[in-house]
Amino acid sequence: MQIREIRLKNVGRFTDLEIAFAPTEKHASKVTVFVGNNGAGKTTILKSLGTALSWFVARVKTEKGKGASIANEVIKNSAHTAAIYIQLNDVNHSKNSDYYWTLSHSRQGRATSIVSELANATELAGNYRYHWALVDENISLPLVAFYPVERSVLQIPLNVKKTNKNIDQLDGYENSLSGSVNFARFFEWFRDREDSENETGIPFEILTHLKNTFESDEKFVTELNRVQNASRDRQLSAVRSAISFFMPGFDNLRVQRMPSPHMAIDKNGETLNVAQLSQGEKSLMALVGDIARRLAIMNPALTNPLEGQGVVLIDEVDLHLHPKWQRQLIQQLTTTFPNCQFILTTHSPLVISDTKDVLCYVLDDGELEERNGLYGLDANQVLLSVMDTDIRNSEVQSRLDRLLESLQDKKLKEAKALFEELSTDLPPGHIELAKAALLIRKLELRSA
Repeated sequence: MQIREIRLKNVGRFTDLEIAFAPTEKHASKVTVFVGNNGAGKTTILKSLGTALSWFVARVKTEKGKGASIANEVIKNSAHTAAIYIQLNDVNHSKNSDYYWTLSHSRQGRATSIVSELANATELAGNYRYHWALVDENISLPLVAFYPVERSVLQIPLNVKKTNKNIDQLDGYENSLSGSVNFARFFEWFRDREDSENETGIPFEILTHLKNTFESDEKFVTELNRVQNASRDRQLSAVRSAISFFMPGFDNLRVQRMPSPHMAIDKNGETLNVAQLSQGEKSLMALVGDIARRLAIMNPALTNPLEGQGVVLIDEVDLHLHPKWQRQLIQQLTTTFPNCQFILTTHSPLVISDTKDVLCYVLDDGELEERNGLYGLDANQVLLSVMDTDIRNSEVQSRLDRLLESLQDKKLKEAKALFEELSTDLPPGHIELAKAALLIRKLELRSA
């Protein structure tokens, strides 16, 4: 399942906005990224997508399920009615491939000229529900998930009561559009799966102890690795591999029971409680782990559950991440989850310039502009040409510009004075001052 287009009419600051999403004829990737100033409407677009998709999710669960409605405060101030039109493409278990539905809402006491049309949402959801119930209970369901900025607030519990709840595929939709990453639920799911894993194999702690004790016996360690891999739970393996791929140096995510139950992970060979990780590490681990967990639940028949299909919406995807991780983020998402469509917002120039074929939109005052040819640009070029932002402090830039003008006009005395002032304020080795020093030296030689 993939979103093709959305149209927002009188939603937020948008009077009438149509948006196409990758993949398109010009953009082969499944990634669409929105950039723009705060308040430009990026989050409004993602929330509108989530609102429209909630009707599909609700009707996969039950035939007459109800999704979210357009809130009164979302309706544009000058309008009485708001509407969201969505077009999707789906070839799984469907007679048709294109589906359209409309969601509208009017202010109280106001007549509407736009009526909600949800028959296609019902039909698409019904196709999945029919095949799941009557044809194959192990069919794959498409993931639909929204991760807002609030996902950064993570509570990692020391103890969660054990439940005997049976997990079915529909649990992959649990709170998937509610706007939070529930680490307690992740912990509970992981612990229960690991308990089952340990019942059929050798517990992780014992395997580790045996490997460390008999590490000189290569045949024995090889056999232990074979036994360990054979006994690994497929869903947990998917989560572990996704996190290890996104976070180099991190490995062996697991539950430790002593001194009290908690999640542990090895970071560069050192075992840490997950609660000890930085906010960026926890945020990324929770995000990647949650996507992988849901795909694992919803694709029980796939050899690699991470290859399941879905639509994932992430607001401020660069949140709390080091620039090195920002630069790799889109490539890691598309490599780890190759059949998911990603719709993202970001404030980072590194996110949008490091992957080919990404569809990038710039939002400004309610208007949308497509930007191409960003692959390979450095961060400064993206800041200037796409994000309309100076690459350095404006006062310093003004002084550097005056220094350059003085050099171009061969005003050596003025240039040297400006150079001395800037050398006092800026750190040693500043690249622009180094260039200016060479030009000053050339002028001095010519004067001599």
